[in-house]
Amino acid sequence: MNIETCPLVSVVVIGRNEGARLVRCLESVKAISLRQGMRREAAIEIIYVDSDSTDESPARARELGATVIQVKPDRPSAALGRNAGWRASRGEFVLFLDGDTILDPNFVIKALPSFVDASVAVVFGHRREINPRQSFYNRVLDLDWVSPCGAADYCGGDALIRRSVLEAVNGYDETLIAGEEPEMCRRIRAREDVVLHVDLPMTGHDLAITRWSQYWRRAYRTGHAYAEVAERFRGTDMPLWDSEVRRNLKRGAFLLALPVMGVAASLAMWSLLPLLAVVAFLTLLVIRTSMKIAWKSPDKMTVLLYGIHSHLQQIPILFGQLAYRRARKAGRRQRLIEYKESMQ
Repeated sequence: MNIETCPLVSVVVIGRNEGARLVRCLESVKAISLRQGMRREAAIEIIYVDSDSTDESPARARELGATVIQVKPDRPSAALGRNAGWRASRGEFVLFLDGDTILDPNFVIKALPSFVDASVAVVFGHRREINPRQSFYNRVLDLDWVSPCGAADYCGGDALIRRSVLEAVNGYDETLIAGEEPEMCRRIRAREDVVLHVDLPMTGHDLAITRWSQYWRRAYRTGHAYAEVAERFRGTDMPLWDSEVRRNLKRGAFLLALPVMGVAASLAMWSLLPLLAVVAFLTLLVIRTSMKIAWKSPDKMTVLLYGIHSHLQQIPILFGQLAYRRARKAGRRQRLIEYKESMQ
């Protein structure tokens, strides 16, 4: 793809009470170097979709030159915001961003040539945390974004997508409060299109998780998404997250029961040996996991902490799964699960 004939790219940013994070995001989008040497006068358009923020996000976005769309649904979701954005856009390609990210200025211009292959529908690069040392949680969860390059099963919230593909699959599923990107990518792959992870810096992300309650709710939301999306495609030719759901149910229950069994055995035997055996087993489990994912980071302590996270998160994920099943049985729909505080 020749830079001089680069098509119009619509950048759709979604947000809810992001405050200063949103300003930072939109400023990074405005810094894109697409205009350099290009024949088209308007290479990008910026659209901000606000999901009923209580701060001044819409006004700040307008001040930065973005077209602002405000949605006030009874049941807010990222999917609804993204759909509202791309449907109001004009670009041949749509770049989706979350309001808590910073866009690498060279990502778009370097990623667009991947679409020369007509089978490529989605392109995404590397997302990493802006402040990994802000907290234990940020440091560990930064490695969640690290994955192998090449054809992928799905992307995250930041991705560059052909408009024609969005139209063909009718965008994101607005009934989902989480897991909407993997669900849509599954429908895209069913068309034999490719979701491509390229080796390029894409976005910096700001998790801003500093407390256990935030960490819990984020993993809890993941469990809800696993259960809902897996159920939707169970028994089809292309199941999604079935194995993750089954594995989590087993591991989460096991990790809950094991310490209880250790304490009970120690009390019954009047000995610390059973409890020490449990501690030793869990330690070996963490070390084994850390060795498997050592390729994600050269920092051994971060890798070890990630090993702990890999198992610890199974518990809130399990509760998220159970909450979805309980709500479904009762005929209720879960509302948006937020873990981040607003930023003025």
